[in-house]
Amino acid sequence: MNKHLKELVTLSTIDKDLDSFTPAIEAARKKVEREEKKVDAVRSRIETLKSQIEENESKIATYEEQISTLSEQLNSIQKKGSEISTEKEMKALSIEEEIAREKLTFANEEIERLHKVIETKKAQLEELEAELEELQKALESAKEEANRELESIEKQKEGLYKAREEIIRQMDQKVLSFYEKIRKWAGNSAVVPVQKQACYGCYLKISDKTYSDVIRGEEIVTCPHCGRILYLEEVEEPAEA
Repeated sequence: MNKHLKELVTLSTIDKDLDSFTPAIEAARKKVEREEKKVDAVRSRIETLKSQIEENESKIATYEEQISTLSEQLNSIQKKGSEISTEKEMKALSIEEEIAREKLTFANEEIERLHKVIETKKAQLEELEAELEELQKALESAKEEANRELESIEKQKEGLYKAREEIIRQMDQKVLSFYEKIRKWAGNSAVVPVQKQACYGCYLKISDKTYSDVIRGEEIVTCPHCGRILYLEEVEEPAEA
């Protein structure tokens, strides 16, 4: 295997190792995102409950104003009663009083009902706030764990980046440019081994001549089917007993 091909194989291996960290990085970030979604969901439910409590409290205030108005109305009706002289006026006043008392009863019943609703929602709110506190702790823990994982990955990547820079400095720039051009579409399979006389990028069989050129390893050979750079994996000799 010639010098340029060895460099390409090494560079390709480094690039594969660098990209292999991507799933771990995404997994660490997704852990945090999952916890953030849980926190956001509970916060949303808390805000909805608070809004519902405020709405019901506003309704209670409205009913209390109605009660005050109705009470004044009943007092006024009682005063009028002493001044009425005809049966027709008495009947009309009696109907007015009955309607006012019905409204008063309804307002009091609604206030009682709304207080119970508010009490239930406040209990739910208390539970959700406790749940939120636990979820926020879990989120902080997930963030700390993710940061540790990402820091560890970054340290490993630093070493690989240094190795990559070192090999790039030594490489022929035309060879590097050729590799990068293939890598744009082939990704981490820009440089692949040949096994059983087949390209391990497209898995198609190569001709005897191409295979012979790969075996010699004197120059850079590309797959006639897909254009990837081919090489023959070196087999280590078994140690002598």
